[in-house]
Amino acid sequence: MKKKICILCMILCVLSGAVLSVSAAEYPRLWDDADLLTPYEESALLAELDEISERQKLDVVVVTVNSTGASSPMEYADDFFDYNGYGYGTNRDGILLLISMEERDWWISTCGYGITAFTDAGMDYISEQFLDDLSSGYYADAFQTFASLCDAFITQARGGQPYDVYNLPKEPFDGGMALILALIVGLITALIYTGVLKGQLHTVRRQASASDYMKENSMQIRDSRDIFLYRNVSRTLRQTESSGGGSRVHTSSSGASHGGRGGKF
Repeated sequence: MKKKICILCMILCVLSGAVLSVSAAEYPRLWDDADLLTPYEESALLAELDEISERQKLDVVVVTVNSTGASSPMEYADDFFDYNGYGYGTNRDGILLLISMEERDWWISTCGYGITAFTDAGMDYISEQFLDDLSSGYYADAFQTFASLCDAFITQARGGQPYDVYNLPKEPFDGGMALILALIVGLITALIYTGVLKGQLHTVRRQASASDYMKENSMQIRDSRDIFLYRNVSRTLRQTESSGGGSRVHTSSSGASHGGRGGKF
């Protein structure tokens, strides 16, 4: 009897260990190992990542680490995605943003449908939107921008036309445009004002030629010559062949196909 109980206990222990092993492999969609976020920011961002991922059926993941060790940012991001069970469905659809603080590296890794939804040009666009905040230390804002843009890009791709070289989102309205508009309004106002002043001049009339403004015999030209001052050369950019957009794909250590983009911040 005791022998049967012991065997049963061993079986339960093995099963328990297996369950714990599976649970340990189920990583959250936010992994802030570099501790860049406050507890409140972590909670808010994780909730957003979970909501987007589950609604879009495509994992959107943010990972921060102090160092990637001997691995490149690309290798680390791909392996983190592959070996921690991320990705929806059999194609492992997903996108992962890696931040490594040691060398201030960032890398975006895509897999499955993520390769289609996030083209090279699309990832470049997304990074341009969050890099200023990332460089300035506004990490929560940078990650929130990444998450919301991922949502928009997935929706666009589901509609049949992923954002790519020739159809990227329009740039948001910014202060520079406001300044240009203010200058235009100021110029129009100045023209109107000077027009009113000009209309009040009753003793001055426009003349037909420049000579009409000169007093007779007040100036005599004895010598004239042409002097070359400068030349103006106009150059037109010659268009070169492009890749036509899409995503360049590589193979990770696990044998999975990934797209990717990265750099420094």
